[in-house]
Amino acid sequence: MASPSSSAAETRRTVIDHAGSVVVKVGTRVITTEQGQLDRQRIDALSAQLCRIADTGRQVLMVSSGAVGAGMGKLGLADRPSGLAQLQAIAAVGQTDLIQAYESSLASMGRHAAQVLLTAADLRRRSAYLNVRNALTQIHAFGAIAIINENDSVAVSELMTTFGDNDRLASQVAGLLSDAMLVILSDVDGLYDGPPSNPESRRLDLVETIDDQVLAMAQAHRSAHSKGGMASKLAAAKVAALHGQPTIIAPGRDDRVLDKIFAGEVIGTLFLPPNRSIRGRRRWIGTAARVSGSLVLDQGAADALRKSGSSLLAIGIRSLSGSFQRGSVVAMFDPQGQEIARGLCNYPSTEVEKIIGQPSDKISEILGHRPYECVVHRNNLVLLDSTDT
Repeated sequence: MASPSSSAAETRRTVIDHAGSVVVKVGTRVITTEQGQLDRQRIDALSAQLCRIADTGRQVLMVSSGAVGAGMGKLGLADRPSGLAQLQAIAAVGQTDLIQAYESSLASMGRHAAQVLLTAADLRRRSAYLNVRNALTQIHAFGAIAIINENDSVAVSELMTTFGDNDRLASQVAGLLSDAMLVILSDVDGLYDGPPSNPESRRLDLVETIDDQVLAMAQAHRSAHSKGGMASKLAAAKVAALHGQPTIIAPGRDDRVLDKIFAGEVIGTLFLPPNRSIRGRRRWIGTAARVSGSLVLDQGAADALRKSGSSLLAIGIRSLSGSFQRGSVVAMFDPQGQEIARGLCNYPSTEVEKIIGQPSDKISEILGHRPYECVVHRNNLVLLDSTDT
C-alpha cells in the first residue's frame, strides 16, 4: 500500500513527467480566512503557481470552492445556512468575489480567468460532456485558465443535480482530459494512517491501491464553511484512478505547494492508478452519465462480468429497479449488494422485467422480437470494482 520516501520521490518524478494536463482542486477552508473572507494572498500565491505550470505547456484547470464561504463573509454570516434557497443566494453573491479575485491575480501575470460553472447534469448527457471538454480545450488554446465551480446558484440537490462536493467535480473534470493529474489541496497534509491530530499518526507518501483498508483511514474534517472531508477526497481519487489518472492530496496552506509538487518533492500523498484504465465513451458511462436504474445479478453472472469480460445476459439477472428507456445507463450489483459495473441497457425496463432469468433464445418468444442477444453488451459495460480497458 505504501512505499518508502525514496521510492515515492522517484515515482512522483515519473508521474509528473507524464502529466500533460493538471486539474487542481482547492477547498473552501484553504482559500478563506477563519472569518469566511476570501484569502486574497493565498489566491495570489495559487494563481502564480498555476501560471508557472501553464508555462510548461500543460493544460491547467482550477476547480475552486469558496463561493458560499465568500458570500457568507460578504454578507456577515457566521454559520452556513441549511436552506437551499439561502445557499443558492449566498453562492451567487460570493461567486462574483471569487472569480474577480482569480482574474485580478492571473491578469497581473498575463493570463485571464475563464469562469466555468457546471452542474452534474452538464456531464450526464454525452453531447454536453463532449461540449464541456471542447470548451475547456479552447480556453487553454487562448492561454486562459479555467476556474471551475459547481453552479451552486442553480444546482438543486432534491433533483439530484449536485456533484455532492467539488472533490468529485474535480475528478469528473479530470476525466474529460488525457494524461491528466488531479491535485486536491486540503487543510490536511495528506492521508494519515490515524487521526492527523495524533502525533503517532504517519502520513503516507504513496498509496498504490485505494482499497477498503485505505478508505477506512479517511478522517472527516467538516466546518461551518465547507462540506468535503477526507472520505470525499479518497472517493475522488478512486474515480481518477478508474480514468488511469494519479491524484495527489497535498497541504493547500503551504503557499508553495504546487511548486514543490512539480519540483518532485515528496509532499502530501500520491495515489497511483492501476496499469489499465477506462477510456473513451466508457469513461463517461462509468463515472459521469446519469444512472437510470439498477439490476441485481446472480453470482454466476457477477463472476462472468468480473472474471471473463462477458456481456450481461437476461438469464443472469435476478431483479431490477427503476424505470428506464433503451440506451439508458444502469448500475449492476452482485448478490451481496456491491455495485460492480455500469452499462448501456439494450432493452427498456418494461421489457427487462419480462425476460429476467430467461435464456437468450427465449427472448423472441416472450417479447415478439430479439434485437439483442444480451441485455448489456460488453463493449458498453464498465467494471467498477476492478481495472478495465
